[in-house]
Amino acid sequence: MPRLNHPFDPRDIKLVIFDLDGTLIDSRLDLINSVNAMLRHVKHSELPGEVVASYVGDGAPMLVRRALGDPDDEKFFKDALEFFLAYYREHKLDHTVVYEGILEALSQIHGNGASRKMAVLSNKPVNPSRAIVEALGLAQFFVRVYGGNSFETKKPDPLGVETLLRETGTARENAMIVGDSSVDVLTGRNAGIATCGVTYGFAPHTLCEAPPDVTVASPKELAQLFS
Repeated sequence: MPRLNHPFDPRDIKLVIFDLDGTLIDSRLDLINSVNAMLRHVKHSELPGEVVASYVGDGAPMLVRRALGDPDDEKFFKDALEFFLAYYREHKLDHTVVYEGILEALSQIHGNGASRKMAVLSNKPVNPSRAIVEALGLAQFFVRVYGGNSFETKKPDPLGVETLLRETGTARENAMIVGDSSVDVLTGRNAGIATCGVTYGFAPHTLCEAPPDVTVASPKELAQLFS
């Protein structure tokens, strides 16, 4: 069952904002393969999959920078980032799938509140984010899909959340962000909205650094939260 860390009434939630990677979709293998293709391209050694996965969550530039060991040469970094983005653009759907139970959870969350809206706020670039959401049959659920380059700042800055609140006419006390990492929780805190951490994603260990208001261990528990 969902584990509540703070008093919270899901019936009050009118807008649910979802992270993408590690929350709605399992994109781990395509990200790992793309990072290692980039590393091969720049004549660096490949990294273990679990290491690459631990670097995900702060956007493509930070993912590439971490994989390269934070290089000082900016041209080298930018060339590597450009290669990564081009490679990932072509291979983003090779192995990426929707987590089992997410479609049912989204249907239940949407259906259990006549006026409840849902949106995606990812640190992944917006074009691949939207393409993945569309290709995997998720677009029908979301009023907006925003990525890491949709705004001047990325999560955990609250600008994306604040934009969604304004665009949907939702009060802070009626919104929640759902994600698999401390980045998402901190985004919610910075925006003054409720937070839900999923422990089945890429970075559940980081939720200890920033405990969310509620924790769920599966998409089924996520649906139960709103039932």
